[in-house]
Amino acid sequence: METDRSGETAINIPETKANAKGKAPLAVSSKAMVEQPKRGLKKGIAICDFLLRLCALGAAIGATATMGTTNETLPFFTQFFQFQAQYNDIPAFEFFVIANAIVAGYLLLSLPFSIICIIRPYATAPRLLLVIFDTVMMGLTIASASASASIVYLAHNGNPNTNWLAICQQFGDFCQKVSGAVVGSFIAGSILMFIILLSAFALKRS
Repeated sequence: METDRSGETAINIPETKANAKGKAPLAVSSKAMVEQPKRGLKKGIAICDFLLRLCALGAAIGATATMGTTNETLPFFTQFFQFQAQYNDIPAFEFFVIANAIVAGYLLLSLPFSIICIIRPYATAPRLLLVIFDTVMMGLTIASASASASIVYLAHNGNPNTNWLAICQQFGDFCQKVSGAVVGSFIAGSILMFIILLSAFALKRS
């Protein structure tokens, strides 16, 4: 309480706790309005990541199953020989089956971590872990698909310089199935590459 020379009395009313509390939500709400679009973007990226993993998982399983069950026996044979083609006759195809099976298993195990990123969009540790393993699995997928693609090319066209004959004229179904498996593996690798780019973008925005 203060008294002026003119005799007027001025009363100083201290700021109450209610008034002080009333000012705080304005700053908090403005910050929440800024953070809300960013959270929505990260959650959308995480959902897209989960769906892409399901697509890559389907492509990897399809490629593995197709290559692993590829088998064709020609209708004619001799007394000592039977003409048959299987994936395990060629080491590159064996590597293809093993590599894509590993990738499919990894993608299945990575789904819970992707769900964690959906529930907690700002969590960087699981996303960083997924980026590291996604890069390794992408390299493994592309390597196995590329090695098998070279064998498929030789099976279709042969190589006259080394007297390697094209076998797809005789083993048509075999070549058709292994070609489809290679295409499926390349699709899985491309999806993994896109997933890595999405995750890198999400980590940059964090």
